[in-house]
Amino acid sequence: MTTGKQLYSTLADGKLTVEVVEKEFAAPTGNSVLVQMEAAPINPSDLAILTSAADLDNAEYSPGKFVADMPEPFNSAQKARHGQRLPVGNEGAGTVIAAGDTEAAQALMGQRVACVPGNAYSQYCYADAGMCLPLGDLTAEQGASAFVNPMTALGFVETAKMENQGAIIHTAAASNLGQMLVKICQEDDIPLVNIVRKAEHVELLKGLGATHVINSSDDDYFKQLKSAIETTDAYFGFDPIGGGNAVDTCFKAMEQVAVSKMTEYSRYGSDQAKKMYIYGRLDFGPTMLTPAYGFGWTLSGWLLTPFLANAGLETMGRMRKRVLEGLTSTFASSYKSRVNLEEMLTKEAATDYRTMKTGEKYLVTPHA
Repeated sequence: MTTGKQLYSTLADGKLTVEVVEKEFAAPTGNSVLVQMEAAPINPSDLAILTSAADLDNAEYSPGKFVADMPEPFNSAQKARHGQRLPVGNEGAGTVIAAGDTEAAQALMGQRVACVPGNAYSQYCYADAGMCLPLGDLTAEQGASAFVNPMTALGFVETAKMENQGAIIHTAAASNLGQMLVKICQEDDIPLVNIVRKAEHVELLKGLGATHVINSSDDDYFKQLKSAIETTDAYFGFDPIGGGNAVDTCFKAMEQVAVSKMTEYSRYGSDQAKKMYIYGRLDFGPTMLTPAYGFGWTLSGWLLTPFLANAGLETMGRMRKRVLEGLTSTFASSYKSRVNLEEMLTKEAATDYRTMKTGEKYLVTPHA
């Protein structure tokens, strides 16, 4: 039996409690391995459970714990999780210190691996051997972000190919994931329209070799967007913002470009198929749509796990191989701060990483 610290998040009675507790970890069985976690990133996808929309500015902080009010409608919207003590942390990396009795599990003994245990903010985690990625000579920090962002960025490209799309639009494109997508699209010769919010983000992506980078804060943003769509034929995209009018603006630009190419007028607009996927919720507000782009459009949600389930083992294996080969180049991640389990629950850290600022990713080091 191994004893270690693990972080849990509980929503009950309108309050979110996030705390570090002691837990016992029994010997793994079957195809499971026990990983001593060395590094785990805080991704936007982790925040839904870790902090959600809780009032962190006015929370009560104590060593290894904070208690914050959860405002409406977010409290009621998460009714299904009320009273549940949930572990947090999608991915991370560490060393396998115990293994179940299957050949796959035993083969990982003593190896440093990247994994997706779902409770990575812990000193020890159980992981399925089949989902572990041996890192070889790479460090835990280099491998900590080997799954969520790299596989998501690759998933976008695979989705585009499956749907016979030759170009992609990506909003909030200066993120760590967005930078990976720029490199992937260059490698695969896929035109990519990058939408960012600051002038320095334009320079950042152009420095990576991006051709089409548009600042949504520019006065002529919409004109630039239409021009990029006309050049690339990008009628397909991904949006991590969710709330607001980011998707609406893309659809409007797509439609206006498509209409400009029509030889005959139609009261229904163009017959150009237009599709956007929402894959995040940087803005918790409602998604704004307006009747300004005909009827040939589709808005859908995109999540990595369902995509991988539908893509199949061959595609997933090919993607994992590509990630491992590019962990220090195409899929490299950088971190602003490193915190242990207790430090990540201080007011200074929690209010900072919850803002999800570009280039300011946090890394959790559970044994520090």
